[in-house]
Amino acid sequence: MTPSARIQATIDILERIAAENRPADAVVSAYFRTRRFIGSKDRSEIAGRVYAVLRHHARLGWWLDRAGAEDTPRNRVIAELTLAEGVAVKDMGRLFSGDTYAPIPLDKPEEALVKATAGQPLDHPEMPKPVRSEIPDWAAASLEANFGDRYEAEVAALLDQAPLDLRVNELRGSRDEVLQTLAAGKLSVEPTPLSPLGIRVKGRPQLGRHPAFQSGLIEVQDEGSQLIALLVDARPGQQVVDFCSGAGGKALALAARMRGKGRVVACDVSKGRLDRGKERLRRAGIDNVEPKLLENERDRWVKKQRGKFDRVLIDAPCSGTGAWRRNPDARWRPIDLDRLLGVQREILDSAARLAKPDGGRVIYATCSLLREENEAQVEAFLAAHPDYRLVPVEEVWAEAVGTGPAPTAGMLRLSPAANGTDGFFVAVLERGPKAEAADAAGAEEA
Repeated sequence: MTPSARIQATIDILERIAAENRPADAVVSAYFRTRRFIGSKDRSEIAGRVYAVLRHHARLGWWLDRAGAEDTPRNRVIAELTLAEGVAVKDMGRLFSGDTYAPIPLDKPEEALVKATAGQPLDHPEMPKPVRSEIPDWAAASLEANFGDRYEAEVAALLDQAPLDLRVNELRGSRDEVLQTLAAGKLSVEPTPLSPLGIRVKGRPQLGRHPAFQSGLIEVQDEGSQLIALLVDARPGQQVVDFCSGAGGKALALAARMRGKGRVVACDVSKGRLDRGKERLRRAGIDNVEPKLLENERDRWVKKQRGKFDRVLIDAPCSGTGAWRRNPDARWRPIDLDRLLGVQREILDSAARLAKPDGGRVIYATCSLLREENEAQVEAFLAAHPDYRLVPVEEVWAEAVGTGPAPTAGMLRLSPAANGTDGFFVAVLERGPKAEAADAAGAEEA
């Protein structure tokens, strides 16, 4: 493809993202899936520019407003080229030539936008701090209060491109073996520093057709997400429930850690998400995961299974602030945080009933960096449930993870700036002997 054709493809994808109520990665994947003729190098450059425009959303919007330009995907690409890529005025006409597969020529307002932005830096000293940091208004105060004097470094790291991490399937091989296999295939790889099962890959190689992926030896999974599954501390023969399973990435990790012995129930309210996990289970050679479709967090199944599980993982729906590196478009989707907090409370309160008395554990996790969704939820739960106690994460880490000391004490907090992972939160809650009386009292619930 010519440089002009790649620019037009970028505009096409951004227009679809703006028009469709779907995550950007799904739109990008669908675009390339119907255009198999686009080579891997072109795909990489197109996708890279799409995500750059999304990561620069607030700053590009500020420049468009300053230049009096209409806020359209095409104008955002024009501003990205001049501000972030440094394309000169004299070269813009060549790129927007109107030739076959090239963008149509610039009109007068677009030429004015080019002149207003060419030679300018993307970051302007007059930009408000939230704009420069690409932080939406609803999250700015909470993040600043949460990070304190680390705020600037933390929000800057959220603008970086996330690494490509893999998890080794323990049922199929060891990390050392996989590292050797991938390195022999000319991939640049290294072990992740925190997860004993993780491998970090340099660049963005296409792994879908790699033998290690097709054989179920590896799965794509951020190192932080791997640590959540490890901190469940699921053991062979146990009864485990993944309450918000989605497509089953953590259920896969749990079943592998259990060596295929015992039972993992993967619950979700979406049949589509559960169905997408079935192929992953087959590829990984796992047969002890049982998908379970729930109507809602208060499904009657939860009442019937009260007190039967050794481990209950709740990877709660959340704002996704910790995953903004991977999903830059998610920053700007409308978020009803109060509604989300209510859903989290309901899920935690309901799913906690599944844990066995006297030793059953609930592992509450989010991919959020907001205290309201993390520590505050756990503190409120513990205040309302005296039969539970917080298990310091460092106690679980030593045996379940074992890679040096835990990054934080009490509850686990991970962030891109501090740990190189996505932003994650984990709290391990253990049910005590008082739970038997609580279960007996609750047995009459409707």
